[in-house]
Amino acid sequence: MNTPALRSLPAVLTAAAVCAVPAAAAPAAPAAAPDPVVFVHGWNSDGTAWNTMAARFGADGWPAGRLYRWTYPTSQSNATTAVQLATEIDRVLAASGASRVDLVTHSMGSLSSRHYLKNLGGDAKVDAWVSLAGPNHGTETARWCGGTSCVEMRPGSAFLDALNAGDETPGPVRYATWWSSCDTINRPGSTVAVTGAVNTRTPCLQHTAFTDDAGVYRQVRDHIGGTAPRPGS
Repeated sequence: MNTPALRSLPAVLTAAAVCAVPAAAAPAAPAAAPDPVVFVHGWNSDGTAWNTMAARFGADGWPAGRLYRWTYPTSQSNATTAVQLATEIDRVLAASGASRVDLVTHSMGSLSSRHYLKNLGGDAKVDAWVSLAGPNHGTETARWCGGTSCVEMRPGSAFLDALNAGDETPGPVRYATWWSSCDTINRPGSTVAVTGAVNTRTPCLQHTAFTDDAGVYRQVRDHIGGTAPRPGS
């Protein structure tokens, strides 16, 4: 039997099939770009100290153009370095279009970066701050080296007394430190911890191992990514 209704059946079925096909999913919105990371090395070092950690950040999705391994003269006053760091961070913000950076520091780099945060308005331009093995309250080892920056790292120096007077973690910055009892450069080991920060004791690590250690890296990544606990949580 060949009725008009039967003759139209294939067209009806085709139309129904087309209507049943789900609409193509809209492309996922790109993830927000992370804050640029500015790495600040320690005494007698340079930006290459961060090669391993920067590579790990890159493998975890940080664009290469948002990882800045800064180099500066380490014999000068940490206050001078802080001024230069302020210029570098302004340059990074202008180049990236970001409103804040994350600061990841090692050893003496902790001191100039803290001076920047406390005295140069840096707390308005930094989201998270990291101190790896930083002599934040001085180290006796600095009595064995010379120059302005070494004098400033000695316990009781005028620079450190001013840096640690009052609030040690000013502004809305998320502060964190990492230290190890096996670090023979920081004496005493308790020098690293900063009041108001998340202070983490690591397994046995020597002073120069912090920048390359995979476990420390993961904790630093989580801290600057905003997934680590805040003080008191």
